[in-house]
Amino acid sequence: MRELTVDLGERSYPIYIGQGILNNIAGLFERHQLSRKSPLLVITDDEVAPLHLERVMARLQEGGFAASACVVPAGEPTKSLAQLEGIVTAALEAGLDRSSAIVALGGGVVGDLAGFAAASFMRGIRFVQIPTTILAHDSSVGGKVAVNHPMAKNIIGAFHQPELVLFDIDTLLTLPPRQVKAGLSEVIKHGLIWDAVFTQWCDDNADKLLALDPEALSYALYTGCKVKAIVVSQDERENDLRAILNLGHTIGHALEAVAGYGELLHGEAIAIGMVGAAKLAQQFGYDESIHTITKNLFIKYGLPVSIPAHLDTDSIMSAMMHDKKFKEGKMVYIIPMEIGKVEIRKDVTVDQVRGIVELLKKED
Repeated sequence: MRELTVDLGERSYPIYIGQGILNNIAGLFERHQLSRKSPLLVITDDEVAPLHLERVMARLQEGGFAASACVVPAGEPTKSLAQLEGIVTAALEAGLDRSSAIVALGGGVVGDLAGFAAASFMRGIRFVQIPTTILAHDSSVGGKVAVNHPMAKNIIGAFHQPELVLFDIDTLLTLPPRQVKAGLSEVIKHGLIWDAVFTQWCDDNADKLLALDPEALSYALYTGCKVKAIVVSQDERENDLRAILNLGHTIGHALEAVAGYGELLHGEAIAIGMVGAAKLAQQFGYDESIHTITKNLFIKYGLPVSIPAHLDTDSIMSAMMHDKKFKEGKMVYIIPMEIGKVEIRKDVTVDQVRGIVELLKKED
């Protein structure tokens, strides 16, 4: 088992990564002083529940924890205020109190929704992240929790750090290939923003990662989480440095919204966005090889690199206007200066981004 720490002083917490660690979930909960006297509520979705919920509930109950479960529909539309209300109802019915904890068992959608429920229930109770997708190695770390509005992704949210993150590699072995590819998009992102050597490693080990080789996957997740932990430890609330984690997300979030939160998976949308950011870098004088390397890497992983032609440019731009990164008529944009190094630009114009959107429709 590998272990990392997100260093936030008194609110620091560990990330555990390994095979079979959910078998010791009760012991880890005890180590981190989760209460046996107050009930737990496990939030999962209807795709994850048949695979992992019974084992998690059994291990918790064997360890003396009183746990109830709430199962929500799978998919991005579940990150809604309506589903949030349903979770609060389940928490009340289960008798949760201020010493209770909410446990997020699932991918990024479940983690964001359950985390926001924990942040808002009784003005904030403890919660645990148990990601079951590769993509969630990113969203489960850092304390960003949210639900969507039909006009904008993650616009209703909070910063609420988990008590611990448990990443059992075994839960990833049931993922369908498309989910695997989309999840690896965020793994690659951590290399592109921080570590050129790791980016090259991702290029060299694409076959192993796509085949879910446990050793390669464990190393990739550890390295990705390590980058996220370093950045979050330095800038928890995205006042500056943490913004670099948004590489590809400005266009990516807009594509998700316009496509209706379903046509494009998050990792697919931000892959397109990262190719767009690399293309935009050329307009700021950076080497065109950044675009070539980025694009070819995502192609190797079977990820999209172009915007579907039927998505309307005006609608995409309108979605970006509602993004939290749009300020005073300009966009805060993450631009790669080289592989493994990015900068935060606050002078990117709407016209420049529109031009990139049009070019991404022609990318082959």
